[in-house]
Amino acid sequence: MINKILIANRGEIALRIQRTAKAMGIQTIAIFNEADQHAAFVKQADEAVLLEGDQLSDTYLNIEKIIAIAKQANADAIHPGYGFLSEQAAFVAACSQANIIFIGPSAAAIAAMGNKIAARATASEAGVPVTPGHTGTSEELMAHQADLTFPVLIKAAAGGGGKGMRIVNQASELKAALEATTREAKNYFGDGTVYIEKYIANPRHIEVQILGDQQGHIIHLFDRECSLQRRHQKIVEEAPSATLTDAVRQKICSAALQLAERISYHSAGTMEFLVDENLDFYFLEMNTRIQVEHPVTELITGVDIVEQQIRIASGEALGLQQKDISINGHAIECRIYAEDPEENFLPAPGIIRFYEEPDLSHNKAVRIDGMELKSGDSVSDEFDPMISKLIFWHADRESARQAMVAALRQYHIKGIQTNVEFLTGLLQEPDFINNQISTKYIDTRLDQILNNIQNRKQSINRLILLAAALTKSLQTEACSDSSIWQQIGFWRHDNALKFEWGDQIFHTHILKNEHRHVSFLFNEKLQEATLGWLHGIDYLLTVNKTSYPVSVFEFSPGRYEIGVEGMLYRIARPDISAVDGVVFEAAQTAIKNPETVTAPMPGKVAKINVKVGDSVKKGDTLLIVEAMKMEHNILCSADALVDRIDVKEGDKVGATTLLIKLKTLSSH
Repeated sequence: MINKILIANRGEIALRIQRTAKAMGIQTIAIFNEADQHAAFVKQADEAVLLEGDQLSDTYLNIEKIIAIAKQANADAIHPGYGFLSEQAAFVAACSQANIIFIGPSAAAIAAMGNKIAARATASEAGVPVTPGHTGTSEELMAHQADLTFPVLIKAAAGGGGKGMRIVNQASELKAALEATTREAKNYFGDGTVYIEKYIANPRHIEVQILGDQQGHIIHLFDRECSLQRRHQKIVEEAPSATLTDAVRQKICSAALQLAERISYHSAGTMEFLVDENLDFYFLEMNTRIQVEHPVTELITGVDIVEQQIRIASGEALGLQQKDISINGHAIECRIYAEDPEENFLPAPGIIRFYEEPDLSHNKAVRIDGMELKSGDSVSDEFDPMISKLIFWHADRESARQAMVAALRQYHIKGIQTNVEFLTGLLQEPDFINNQISTKYIDTRLDQILNNIQNRKQSINRLILLAAALTKSLQTEACSDSSIWQQIGFWRHDNALKFEWGDQIFHTHILKNEHRHVSFLFNEKLQEATLGWLHGIDYLLTVNKTSYPVSVFEFSPGRYEIGVEGMLYRIARPDISAVDGVVFEAAQTAIKNPETVTAPMPGKVAKINVKVGDSVKKGDTLLIVEAMKMEHNILCSADALVDRIDVKEGDKVGATTLLIKLKTLSSH
């Protein structure tokens, strides 16, 4: 059995591997770059070694350096997690040459499935359906332009994780899309080869989890539905799929085993398929590693996939037979991201002011696989913006959905923008409840989903918001000794108070405030309220003998974020916030200067498409900023001339960094 594992990864997957290794009595070694030196996965490892360098190529992608650390630490094996080097055949070969066990498949299997073009050919040879398409260099693919029926999908041959993919709707977009996908593929995967395939309308993304040992025994752990995606990256996953019939489930799982047997696969792996509206399925790709969404499969089967990976890598035969595996209940996973859904999921790195996960210690049917962040920690712009994964199991899909919504309402992350409120709303959409979704659902319905969330927020009883902010502000005053003015309150001469929510103003009049009980007038009626602390920023608000669970976070004196049923509201009491010298910011409505092009988030300049003196039109891509493993096109907002370029390719930029200065043509 393996005694010591170096984990060639970071964050939540490193912690996940550590938990299973510890349960098996196996020591772990963490490797980390300078930005991760205070992370939980570093602190919880038995040993931790710094990877010096500023670029990923110097740290988490440096095969030579990682192998040297493993040898020096006497590691028996390396677990690659997902991403980074997990699907690099060269890494497997380097491990073998150093007599270190690679916890994953053979180099041959990775080579066979890692290149999507080769994988499609292998799948066809194994009798597994694939979507029709073209392969070749960018120039060769451009030559097929006249033969293509749009829309088509361009994909990186070595891609994965939603990276290196672009939909092309018309012929005029093909050349630029090929160039961008090729560049992204080369940056992330070291291989710029791409291919074009038929784009299936309204497809489902269904995958099958498999396990194979080195003795040739292969089983499946059934299927997962991963159709809810943004920018081709999953954010909600379920097991099993509620879409498949029993007959189709049997066929798709059999096809997965058929392909795995064809390449003599061992370790954990995932066969991914597109399923059309007729439930016909097509092989998409194979991920020769553990998947981000593996917990949902673990919860419905009771199988620890990481443990099985370790045992298989140690040479053990699978202790499981296919007849031993059955589906028990339903599991849903939500990925918690640092991003802004209202800005097309723009990454939102930064410092976390307050962090609290749902208190679910009493519930064995739930998991939180995360980075174990705490208040004061930061989310870096160098890596994927995923903070954690919240996973619920229940006897049926609807019960799991309801439990997930309740838990999301208890998830508090303040100081940075996250998708928690969006996920809470998404899981309450009738289309999700009725399983009327596809991989295009979020992209095509985003405005509608956001509008539905806003409509729910606008339907709130304003009295709840006012009572929460009022009682909290009075409690804070009673406990504060920072300012005599905050203690006595400017309202006390006439007991009148004003609160602001966006462009709405609430007026109230205090009648009594004692022992956490407040009597006040609102809408010319007497109101009674108390605010009882539960834990963290969770409170029980009682208004006129009716109780409401709420969260109340005070950003600064007089500025509050109130959470009600998973919806967030920014409320200000201006007499306090004005004293503190802080202006309460409502929704961001600043008018952007079309002549000043700034970075929307911290990142790195990947490409500059213009030069000084160029004439550009509204909608043209001026440059590309790479952040959190995604490329973001910075577009021109008006017809203009390029007056000045303040950055060069490869430069790191902060949020609001000036990139390009334009002279709009209308100003001449």
